[in-house]
Amino acid sequence: MSRIITIACCLLVLTANAQKDKNLQPKPALMRLIDGNLRQAVNQYKVLMGKVPTGRLPKTWYANADRLETSNADWWTSGFYPGTLFQLYEFSHDTSLLAEAQRRLTLLEKEQYNKGTHDLGFMMYCSYGNGLRLLDSPRYKDILLTSARSLSTRFHPAVGCIKSWDSKPWHYPVIIDNMMNLELLFWATHVSGDSSFYKIAVTHANTTMRNHYRPDYSSFHVVDYDSVTGAIIAKKTAQGFADSSAWARGQSWGLYGYTMVYRSTHDQKYLDQARHIAHFLLTNPNLPADKIPYWDFNAPNIPYALRDASAAAVMASALIELSHYVQRDEARGYLDVAEKIIVNLSSNNYKAVVGSNGGFLLRHSVGHFPAHSEVDVPLTYADYYFVEAMLRYRELGQKGK
Repeated sequence: MSRIITIACCLLVLTANAQKDKNLQPKPALMRLIDGNLRQAVNQYKVLMGKVPTGRLPKTWYANADRLETSNADWWTSGFYPGTLFQLYEFSHDTSLLAEAQRRLTLLEKEQYNKGTHDLGFMMYCSYGNGLRLLDSPRYKDILLTSARSLSTRFHPAVGCIKSWDSKPWHYPVIIDNMMNLELLFWATHVSGDSSFYKIAVTHANTTMRNHYRPDYSSFHVVDYDSVTGAIIAKKTAQGFADSSAWARGQSWGLYGYTMVYRSTHDQKYLDQARHIAHFLLTNPNLPADKIPYWDFNAPNIPYALRDASAAAVMASALIELSHYVQRDEARGYLDVAEKIIVNLSSNNYKAVVGSNGGFLLRHSVGHFPAHSEVDVPLTYADYYFVEAMLRYRELGQKGK
């Protein structure tokens, strides 16, 4: 009986969300802008395709040295390049993009067995997940399930989280970014029926919600736990300005992550969390008028601090999805911000001219400011979430995502 009630409740939620979606119509002028952006992105990624060496995957490009920086398949950003190619193929049906995506996937295949990283969601779901969605390959499904099993080995019940890093001086560090990797686990339960993936994902989400978030719903970057007792040792930052600051991309990861967890569970507390995070972001006095965040909301040299296009792209994509799950007025507010972000990222300030920027779409992202790494450069994940945000916007009025 309880199962019937649960199914009925889920159907009611989905029906209500579908009704809300009818109120979410894209703006024709922005649709034209997006279609133009995506056509240009297809051409730009053909430029990038010609630069990436065999056996490597792109990370960024340094204009002052005219140098493309690449990675092995075991680096956390490895899945974004093939993932973006799949998304652009979905838009354009250009088979050269599909062929390149499939070529680069072969580099990633061995990572399904990688138990030394928490980033298998980024690496495998953003690549093979998009491939599976478009091509329905049984082999891709098997690779993703193995990836989910590998990711699950990093979960410790005493802590209630998936461990992020194995390096010293940390004990059992968990970063807010890890919320993004839970999508692979939710998917694995959905396709396999194995609820252990689901239980790990919701436990991680609950522990993170309890320990990473401050009363104003800003997030710490890193929480370090005692691996035996699960007690909190410290709350720190690695990539932000200070332990107490709100590192911009981390806030966007949290917004996107809890929106995705709500989609996967239909549990109201996760929707409430996403809305609270959105409120922190959208009412923050240090959010610029163009809605492209500074690299840290508490950077010391605001308004002269560097912007982070990657944080903006993740936020826009998350807000578009979040708009499907709330009432019309609130949804309109989220979409207004997402639209402004897309428009401003489409300007000459951020979007590169085809043939420039090493083949990447967006300029002016910040990877790891304190380490002086990938500062004010294009980043592969900025492109991925920018394309995703534009594709999600094109679907408004058609279906929820």
